Amino acid sequence: MSEAAARAPHFVRSLERGLAVIRAFDADHAELTLSEVARTCGLTRAAARRFLLTLADLGYVRADGRAYRLTPRVLELGYSYLSSFSLAQIAEPHLEQLVENTRESSSLCVLDGDDVVYVARVPARRIMTASITVGTRFPAHVTSVGRVILAHLPPAEAELRLARAVLTPLTARTIVSADLLRAELDRVRRQGYALVDQELEEGLRSIAAPVRDRGGEVVAAVNIPVQAGRTSLAAVRRDLLPPLLETVAGIETDLRMSTGATGPARASSPGTGTRRSSSCPRPPAPRP
Repeated sequence: MSEAAARAPHFVRSLERGLAVIRAFDADHAELTLSEVARTCGLTRAAARRFLLTLADLGYVRADGRAYRLTPRVLELGYSYLSSFSLAQIAEPHLEQLVENTRESSSLCVLDGDDVVYVARVPARRIMTASITVGTRFPAHVTSVGRVILAHLPPAEAELRLARAVLTPLTARTIVSADLLRAELDRVRRQGYALVDQELEEGLRSIAAPVRDRGGEVVAAVNIPVQAGRTSLAAVRRDLLPPLLETVAGIETDLRMSTGATGPARASSPGTGTRRSSSCPRPPAPRP
Protein backbone atom coordinates (compact mmCIF):
# COMPACT_ATOMS: atom_id res chain seq x y z
CA MET A 1 0.00 0.00 0.00
CA SER A 2 1.38 3.40 -0.98
CA GLU A 3 1.97 6.16 1.58
CA ALA A 4 -0.77 8.26 -0.03
CA ALA A 5 -3.26 5.41 0.17
CA ALA A 6 -2.41 4.84 3.85
CA ARG A 7 -3.39 8.39 4.83
CA ALA A 8 -6.36 8.78 7.14
CA PRO A 9 -9.61 10.10 5.61
CA HIS A 10 -9.18 13.41 7.39
CA PHE A 11 -5.70 14.01 5.91
CA VAL A 12 -5.40 17.35 4.03
CA ARG A 13 -2.85 16.87 1.28
CA SER A 14 -2.67 20.57 0.37
CA LEU A 15 -1.67 21.44 3.97
CA GLU A 16 1.05 18.80 3.81
CA ARG A 17 2.38 20.35 0.61
CA GLY A 18 2.26 23.86 2.02
CA LEU A 19 4.27 22.80 5.05
CA ALA A 20 6.70 20.99 2.76
CA VAL A 21 7.33 24.26 0.95
CA ILE A 22 8.19 25.95 4.25
CA ARG A 23 10.45 23.06 5.27
CA ALA A 24 12.29 23.28 1.96
CA PHE A 25 14.08 26.34 3.35
CA ASP A 26 16.76 25.58 5.91
CA ALA A 27 20.13 26.80 7.15
CA ASP A 28 21.85 25.53 3.99
CA HIS A 29 19.10 26.73 1.63
CA ALA A 30 18.01 30.13 2.92
CA GLU A 31 17.11 31.23 -0.62
CA LEU A 32 15.35 29.08 -3.20
CA THR A 33 14.04 29.75 -6.68
CA LEU A 34 10.63 28.60 -7.84
CA SER A 35 12.20 25.70 -9.73
CA GLU A 36 14.22 24.62 -6.68
CA VAL A 37 11.14 24.65 -4.46
CA ALA A 38 9.20 22.62 -7.01
CA ARG A 39 12.01 20.08 -7.34
CA THR A 40 12.63 19.78 -3.58
CA CYS A 41 8.94 19.31 -2.78
CA GLY A 42 8.04 17.15 -5.78
CA LEU A 43 5.57 19.73 -7.08
CA THR A 44 4.87 21.18 -10.48
CA ARG A 45 6.11 24.73 -11.03
CA ALA A 46 2.52 25.95 -11.15
CA ALA A 47 1.65 24.34 -7.81
CA ALA A 48 4.86 25.55 -6.17
CA ARG A 49 4.14 29.07 -7.41
CA ARG A 50 0.64 29.02 -5.89
CA PHE A 51 1.98 27.87 -2.53
CA LEU A 52 4.75 30.48 -2.54
CA LEU A 53 2.41 33.31 -3.49
CA THR A 54 -0.05 32.25 -0.80
CA LEU A 55 2.71 32.14 1.82
CA ALA A 56 3.89 35.55 0.61
CA ASP A 57 0.36 36.96 0.95
CA LEU A 58 0.27 35.62 4.52
CA GLY A 59 3.66 37.15 5.30
CA TYR A 60 5.62 33.92 5.76
CA VAL A 61 7.71 34.23 2.59
CA ARG A 62 9.21 37.17 0.72
CA ALA A 63 10.44 37.40 -2.85
CA ASP A 64 13.85 38.86 -3.63
CA GLY A 65 14.16 38.90 -7.39
CA ARG A 66 13.91 35.30 -8.59
CA ALA A 67 14.61 33.90 -5.13
CA TYR A 68 12.32 33.38 -2.17
CA ARG A 69 13.16 33.53 1.55
CA LEU A 70 11.25 32.83 4.73
CA THR A 71 10.38 35.79 6.94
CA PRO A 72 10.57 35.94 10.75
CA ARG A 73 6.80 35.49 10.80
CA VAL A 74 7.28 31.73 10.48
CA LEU A 75 8.38 31.87 14.12
CA GLU A 76 4.69 32.25 14.97
CA LEU A 77 4.18 28.65 13.83
CA GLY A 78 6.45 27.40 16.56
CA TYR A 79 6.56 30.28 19.04
CA SER A 80 6.06 28.10 22.11
CA TYR A 81 8.83 25.76 21.00
CA LEU A 82 11.09 28.68 20.18
CA SER A 83 10.52 30.33 23.54
CA SER A 84 11.02 27.13 25.51
CA PHE A 85 13.74 25.23 23.70
CA SER A 86 15.55 27.26 21.09
CA LEU A 87 16.57 30.86 20.63
CA ALA A 88 15.34 32.20 23.97
CA GLN A 89 16.74 29.23 25.90
CA ILE A 90 20.08 29.50 24.15
CA ALA A 91 20.27 33.22 24.84
CA GLU A 92 19.20 33.19 28.48
CA PRO A 93 22.44 31.98 30.12
CA HIS A 94 24.37 34.50 28.07
CA LEU A 95 22.02 37.28 29.12
CA GLU A 96 22.40 36.23 32.73
CA GLN A 97 26.18 36.44 32.47
CA LEU A 98 25.95 39.81 30.75
CA VAL A 99 23.72 41.16 33.52
CA GLU A 100 26.06 39.81 36.16
CA ASN A 101 29.04 41.47 34.49
CA THR A 102 27.43 44.83 33.75
CA ARG A 103 24.80 44.99 36.51
CA GLU A 104 22.35 46.21 33.88
CA SER A 105 19.24 44.50 32.49
CA SER A 106 19.35 42.80 29.11
CA SER A 107 16.81 41.39 26.66
CA LEU A 108 16.56 39.40 23.44
CA CYS A 109 14.04 40.66 20.87
CA VAL A 110 12.75 39.60 17.47
CA LEU A 111 10.86 41.50 14.79
CA ASP A 112 7.13 40.82 14.42
CA GLY A 113 5.43 42.96 11.82
CA ASP A 114 6.40 46.55 12.55
CA ASP A 115 7.09 45.86 16.23
CA VAL A 116 9.84 44.24 18.25
CA VAL A 117 8.78 41.58 20.73
CA TYR A 118 10.77 40.70 23.86
CA VAL A 119 11.26 36.90 23.91
CA ALA A 120 13.84 36.68 26.72
CA ARG A 121 14.75 39.11 29.48
CA VAL A 122 17.02 39.14 32.51
CA PRO A 123 16.44 42.16 34.78
CA ALA A 124 19.07 43.76 36.95
CA ARG A 125 18.45 44.38 40.62
CA ARG A 126 17.99 48.04 39.89
CA ILE A 127 14.63 49.69 39.40
CA MET A 128 14.22 50.86 35.82
CA THR A 129 11.69 53.41 34.66
CA ALA A 130 10.49 51.13 31.86
CA SER A 131 8.45 48.09 32.94
CA ILE A 132 9.30 45.40 30.40
CA THR A 133 8.50 41.68 30.42
CA VAL A 134 8.62 38.83 27.91
CA GLY A 135 5.94 39.57 25.32
CA THR A 136 6.28 43.36 25.56
CA ARG A 137 6.05 45.09 22.17
CA PHE A 138 7.37 48.43 20.98
CA PRO A 139 7.48 50.08 17.54
CA ALA A 140 10.67 48.78 15.95
CA HIS A 141 11.88 52.08 14.50
CA VAL A 142 12.14 53.80 17.91
CA THR A 143 14.09 51.09 19.78
CA SER A 144 17.73 50.06 19.62
CA VAL A 145 16.85 46.40 19.02
CA GLY A 146 14.38 47.35 16.32
CA ARG A 147 16.84 49.59 14.51
CA VAL A 148 19.50 46.90 14.54
CA ILE A 149 17.12 44.44 12.88
CA LEU A 150 15.62 46.99 10.47
CA ALA A 151 19.10 48.11 9.40
CA HIS A 152 19.92 44.57 8.23
CA LEU A 153 16.74 43.90 6.27
CA PRO A 154 16.88 43.84 2.46
CA PRO A 155 16.79 47.48 1.28
CA ALA A 156 13.40 47.19 -0.39
CA GLU A 157 11.80 45.68 2.71
CA ALA A 158 13.40 48.24 5.01
CA GLU A 159 12.18 51.05 2.76
CA LEU A 160 8.65 49.64 2.81
CA ARG A 161 8.64 49.54 6.60
CA LEU A 162 9.95 53.10 6.78
CA ALA A 163 7.22 54.25 4.42
CA ARG A 164 4.44 52.88 6.61
CA ALA A 165 5.99 53.67 10.00
CA VAL A 166 4.04 56.13 12.14
CA LEU A 167 6.77 58.50 13.28
CA THR A 168 5.07 59.80 16.39
CA PRO A 169 7.22 61.84 18.81
CA LEU A 170 7.26 59.79 22.01
CA THR A 171 9.76 62.23 23.54
CA ALA A 172 11.37 65.48 22.42
CA ARG A 173 14.29 63.42 21.10
CA THR A 174 12.34 60.93 18.98
CA ILE A 175 13.35 60.92 15.32
CA VAL A 176 10.22 61.83 13.34
CA SER A 177 11.84 62.44 9.96
CA ALA A 178 11.96 59.50 7.54
CA ASP A 179 15.16 60.87 6.01
CA LEU A 180 16.86 61.16 9.40
CA LEU A 181 15.70 57.69 10.36
CA ARG A 182 16.97 56.30 7.08
CA ALA A 183 20.36 57.90 7.72
CA GLU A 184 20.40 56.48 11.24
CA LEU A 185 19.72 52.96 9.95
CA ASP A 186 22.59 53.36 7.49
CA ARG A 187 24.87 54.32 10.36
CA VAL A 188 23.68 51.37 12.47
CA ARG A 189 24.40 48.99 9.61
CA ARG A 190 27.92 50.37 9.15
CA GLN A 191 28.91 50.40 12.82
CA GLY A 192 27.25 47.11 13.76
CA TYR A 193 25.21 48.33 16.73
CA ALA A 194 22.45 50.82 17.58
CA LEU A 195 22.40 53.37 20.38
CA VAL A 196 19.08 55.10 21.08
CA ASP A 197 19.18 58.07 23.42
CA GLN A 198 15.88 58.86 25.19
CA GLU A 199 13.70 58.45 22.08
CA LEU A 200 11.39 55.80 23.51
CA GLU A 201 11.24 57.23 27.02
CA GLU A 202 12.81 60.23 28.69
CA GLY A 203 15.80 59.22 30.79
CA LEU A 204 16.23 55.84 29.08
CA ARG A 205 19.16 54.97 26.83
CA SER A 206 19.63 51.62 25.12
CA ILE A 207 22.35 49.95 23.09
CA ALA A 208 21.75 46.84 20.98
CA ALA A 209 23.67 44.47 18.71
CA PRO A 210 22.36 41.94 16.15
CA VAL A 211 22.26 38.17 16.53
CA ARG A 212 22.94 36.25 13.32
CA ASP A 213 22.05 32.70 12.38
CA ARG A 214 24.33 30.19 10.67
CA GLY A 215 23.75 31.84 7.31
CA GLY A 216 24.67 35.29 8.59
CA GLU A 217 21.11 36.63 8.58
CA VAL A 218 20.08 38.83 11.50
CA VAL A 219 17.31 36.99 13.36
CA ALA A 220 17.22 38.87 16.66
CA ALA A 221 18.96 41.53 18.73
CA VAL A 222 20.20 41.88 22.31
CA ASN A 223 20.04 45.17 24.18
CA ILE A 224 21.20 46.81 27.39
CA PRO A 225 19.03 49.69 28.65
CA VAL A 226 20.42 52.23 31.13
CA GLN A 227 19.28 55.33 32.95
CA ALA A 228 20.61 58.43 31.21
CA GLY A 229 21.08 60.25 34.51
CA ARG A 230 23.81 57.88 35.69
CA THR A 231 25.34 56.55 32.44
CA SER A 232 26.69 58.84 29.72
CA LEU A 233 26.72 57.95 26.04
CA ALA A 234 30.50 57.66 26.17
CA ALA A 235 30.25 55.25 29.10
CA VAL A 236 27.67 53.15 27.26
CA ARG A 237 30.02 52.74 24.30
CA ARG A 238 33.11 52.23 26.45
CA ASP A 239 31.78 49.97 29.19
CA LEU A 240 28.73 48.20 27.76
CA LEU A 241 29.34 47.73 24.04
CA PRO A 242 32.32 45.33 24.39
CA PRO A 243 30.52 42.86 26.72
CA LEU A 244 27.38 43.19 24.58
CA LEU A 245 29.31 42.17 21.46
CA GLU A 246 30.89 39.27 23.33
CA THR A 247 27.45 38.14 24.48
CA VAL A 248 25.88 38.09 21.02
CA ALA A 249 28.95 36.27 19.70
CA GLY A 250 28.41 33.59 22.36
CA ILE A 251 24.72 33.30 21.48
CA GLU A 252 25.61 32.93 17.80
CA THR A 253 28.12 30.21 18.58
CA ASP A 254 25.57 28.21 20.57
CA LEU A 255 22.92 28.87 17.94
CA ARG A 256 25.19 27.41 15.26
CA MET A 257 26.01 24.41 17.42
CA SER A 258 22.35 23.67 18.10
CA THR A 259 21.18 24.16 14.52
CA GLY A 260 21.29 21.19 12.22
CA ALA A 261 20.71 21.03 8.50
CA THR A 262 16.96 21.30 8.92
CA GLY A 263 16.79 24.29 11.26
CA PRO A 264 16.55 24.96 15.01
CA ALA A 265 16.91 22.01 17.33
CA ARG A 266 16.39 21.62 21.05
CA ALA A 267 19.34 22.90 23.03
CA SER A 268 19.42 20.87 26.21
CA SER A 269 22.79 22.17 27.39
CA PRO A 270 23.60 25.57 25.92
CA GLY A 271 27.29 26.35 25.95
CA THR A 272 29.03 29.57 26.79
CA GLY A 273 31.47 29.88 23.91
CA THR A 274 32.35 33.30 22.57
CA ARG A 275 33.98 32.40 19.26
CA ARG A 276 33.03 34.87 16.57
CA SER A 277 31.84 34.01 13.11
CA SER A 278 34.52 34.47 10.48
CA SER A 279 31.90 35.09 7.80
CA CYS A 280 30.20 37.91 9.70
CA PRO A 281 32.84 39.54 11.86
CA ARG A 282 31.83 41.87 14.63
CA PRO A 283 33.09 45.43 14.65
CA PRO A 284 35.99 46.08 17.02
CA ALA A 285 35.11 47.46 20.41
CA PRO A 286 35.47 51.24 20.47
CA ARG A 287 38.38 52.76 22.28
CA PRO A 288 37.61 54.83 25.37
